[in-house]
Amino acid sequence: MASAKTVQRNRVFMLVMTALTAAIFCVVGPVSLPIGPVPISLMTLVLYISIYAIGYKYAVVACVLYLLLGLAGLPVFSGFAGGFGKLVGPTGGYLIGYVPMMLIGGLFISAMAEKKTSTKRIIVSRFIEALGLIIATAVLYILGTVWFVISTGTPVGAALMLCVVPFLPGDLVKIAISVIVGPGLRSLTNHFQ
Repeated sequence: MASAKTVQRNRVFMLVMTALTAAIFCVVGPVSLPIGPVPISLMTLVLYISIYAIGYKYAVVACVLYLLLGLAGLPVFSGFAGGFGKLVGPTGGYLIGYVPMMLIGGLFISAMAEKKTSTKRIIVSRFIEALGLIIATAVLYILGTVWFVISTGTPVGAALMLCVVPFLPGDLVKIAISVIVGPGLRSLTNHFQ
């Protein structure tokens, strides 16, 4: 059983990691390549990896902090934007959708975290983690696209062509990178706790 001092130290470590992760979101979030109404960014990659690095509960808290900082007007969203208008604007559904995406992906990843005893089980775990991130990203696409359609009046087919199809290959690559790099980061942060 861990001592009270160890528990307190672990809690402080995770709070610091959560704040640091929110800060990383704030640095990565504004950097984007505008290709249409939804820009290309590395934000989903950073969100996926944060689930591994600090666990999905802390990663979700970091994401909520990021969204609150943007809501407060700090320029932490794509294109160095911030404020209430960005969250309720055409792409706001994608920003809000980060939270359920991380929860769903995190549930899959945390369920597989302890299932590593053989090479075969590791491969199966990575496959299930990737599947979880794909499902989570589909939820992000659905929420963001529905919001986009409602706020702009764009037909669903056109919205999918603008807001989803161009991002499918990149998000699959980001998921693959996360599933490869993420478990090592998880081991590293667990080592420091």
